[in-house]
Amino acid sequence: MALDEPRTNDTNYEIGGFSYLVDKDFMAKAQPIKVDFLVNGFKLDCGIDFGASCSSCGTTGSCCSGS
Repeated sequence: MALDEPRTNDTNYEIGGFSYLVDKDFMAKAQPIKVDFLVNGFKLDCGIDFGASCSSCGTTGSCCSGS
């Protein structure tokens, strides 16, 4: 998740006063995508199975890059 400008292959989702730009090709692979806002940041969950837990955040598939 990053701050970005709209691109031609993006879909813009307006949810809860926030605007989310998601690349259409990525959305086809990752849906559903869920963003939870926490006290100290946010958590991302998606339909991509990244396997083992991330060592950097301790979650399964919510912040891992898959590479």
